[in-house]
Amino acid sequence: MSDKTALLLLQMGGPDSLDAVHPFLMNLFTDRDIIKIGPAFLQPFIARRIVNKRAPEVTEFYRQIGGKSPIRELTEAQGAGLQALLGDRFRSFVAMRYSRPTTIDALAAIKREGIKRVVALSLYPHYSKATTGSSVNELQRVMKEAKADFEVIYVDRFYNHPLYIKALAGKVMRGLQAFPDRNDVEIVFSAHSLPQSFIDEGDPYLAHIQETVRLVMEQVGEASHLLCFQSKASKVKWLEPSTEATIQRLAKEGKKNVLMVPLSFVSDHIETLYEIDIQYAEEAKAHGIKRFVRTESLNSDPIFLDCLADLVRTTVKA
Repeated sequence: MSDKTALLLLQMGGPDSLDAVHPFLMNLFTDRDIIKIGPAFLQPFIARRIVNKRAPEVTEFYRQIGGKSPIRELTEAQGAGLQALLGDRFRSFVAMRYSRPTTIDALAAIKREGIKRVVALSLYPHYSKATTGSSVNELQRVMKEAKADFEVIYVDRFYNHPLYIKALAGKVMRGLQAFPDRNDVEIVFSAHSLPQSFIDEGDPYLAHIQETVRLVMEQVGEASHLLCFQSKASKVKWLEPSTEATIQRLAKEGKKNVLMVPLSFVSDHIETLYEIDIQYAEEAKAHGIKRFVRTESLNSDPIFLDCLADLVRTTVKA
């Protein structure tokens, strides 16, 4: 048995090829932790109809960003950086919720190395049952079915960690340097949306998002800013205002300079590379916004990796 501790990074995942788009979407739309479509026994059938309709369009989106999601490579790089900071007693593994390497793949790899202690580190800064909750449920389900005897410690949120805030604020301040006058810039925090019903039922996601914005702006200083939500995935009521509607409103108000801050994402993937960089950029230009800039994603930012390392050290000590 190894005396190492496994660092299990929990992330959403993404297709690693255009052929993988359809199965990725099926995994997503059949997960009742994130979206409930009709009765449970009917969800796979309804999901398949939805995915069959959406997959060609989504495949084209991925084609425009290089033919796949970069999230696996970016997450593995985060894991390697984190492992380097923590030292030889730790070994990094990745578990994607809707793509490979799956939770089963990751746990099998950990078992092969004889590691018993696992720090399950969610890469979703803001807790929601639809994201971290779903990944943790999957991890516990797989361990139960496999009768695995891992000792698991969970890190399920870090929306207010000082180093996370510092890293994010640093990206905002660097983004503002792309504009001649920061006082003439609208900072638009764009978080992944969530069904409003989740919040009504007590999910803390929105409160966590709002607290992150408040803390980041404390460091950025006086500047016009607002919060909106992207990536609505069904017809039910989701968090508002939407990012699309926000861009249109800012244009109508005569705003010419917009700095987009992807808030609930710690790695580049389709929501940043296509939705913001291509779709929203084109919409902004069409509505008369002259300068539309996105802050860099955290990816393997050294301050962000320090944040993750501190989370692990604190958790293991506890």
